Amino acid sequence: MASSSSYNSPCAACKFLRRKCMPGCIFAPYFPPEEPQKFANVHKIFGASNVTKLLNELLPHQREDAVNSLAYEAEARIRDPVYGCVGAISFLQRQVQRLQKELDSANADLIRFACNDIPTSLPPPPPHGIVNNPVQPMPPRAARPVEFSRRIGNEAGGTFYQTPSFPLSYPLPWNDNPSGDMNEGGGGEGHM
Repeated sequence: MASSSSYNSPCAACKFLRRKCMPGCIFAPYFPPEEPQKFANVHKIFGASNVTKLLNELLPHQREDAVNSLAYEAEARIRDPVYGCVGAISFLQRQVQRLQKELDSANADLIRFACNDIPTSLPPPPPHGIVNNPVQPMPPRAARPVEFSRRIGNEAGGTFYQTPSFPLSYPLPWNDNPSGDMNEGGGGEGHM
């Protein structure tokens, strides 16, 4: 980044602090005159002397990232003085948890609907009087595995084995509560 002092315009930091912007100003590459609020926020939260000390302790290639982090945290602190960016992170984590529960519920519904779409009745047995029946009777439906991979869109080719006439004897892995009630515990909303 070019120093703003070469244009005879002080950087945002020097302008805010009402001092002359020298050619070696440590703030000039990171606080251009077009972004005065960026430095104002950083100065209000961290103080100019603390930012100067921090930038002097860092290697030159690390300074831009440090200034961007300071500016982000300062803006978050001004918006939310108590929690700052931690409040935004917590909000997003709760939102991810809520959406994960919704996704898990939708997957459970999808598997349940896929199980209900499979006919459970067997074809009628062949008449007793026919001896030379070229069609062999099918084994009972409960003895054959049921493949859901194409039905529920599993491109990985996985197979789900379940006998349609028997309920699951174990809790589903995406269900947090042992009773199986999807609405138990607040309707699937994230709680911390």
